[in-house]
Amino acid sequence: MLMSAARQPSRPTDREQLTEALGHAMQQYQRSVQAFDDTVGRRLGLGPTDLRCLDWLVDGPKSAGQLSTATGLRPAATTALIDRLVKRGLVRRTRSDRDRRTVLVEITELGQAQTWEAYGPLVRAGQPMLDELSTEQLAFMADYLRRITTLTDEHRTLLARQAPDRP
Repeated sequence: MLMSAARQPSRPTDREQLTEALGHAMQQYQRSVQAFDDTVGRRLGLGPTDLRCLDWLVDGPKSAGQLSTATGLRPAATTALIDRLVKRGLVRRTRSDRDRRTVLVEITELGQAQTWEAYGPLVRAGQPMLDELSTEQLAFMADYLRRITTLTDEHRTLLARQAPDRP
């Protein structure tokens, strides 16, 4: 989320200042998360898309088509991505219980262990911050994050429709 330094409200209010401060804090947080993910990827010897694929699989098995949509890769590139991760033992292909013709990709125990080794300490260190919050504050934060994620996803889709694909 880019903030314009040129935007100067005529008469800043406390709310405007807080809104701007929140925007800057979110931008800093996004940068921090991206830098952390990049560091995790380097430590595990994975590219950003490989790591993003593993992140999507934490929620449960996905089809190659779902992973293609999630990562923004074309089908052939998604197959290559899955092959790389299978070769590393981080994911495996399985048949769907619902439809045996459908192949799903799931994270392996090794994949879970390696990613938790990197992300687990951060999760554990952040828990005391959540413990300080009231139930109402936690509910507000969860709702806000769901809503802003939906907004971001909608704008990503709009942008993807407008921008030409680049190789």
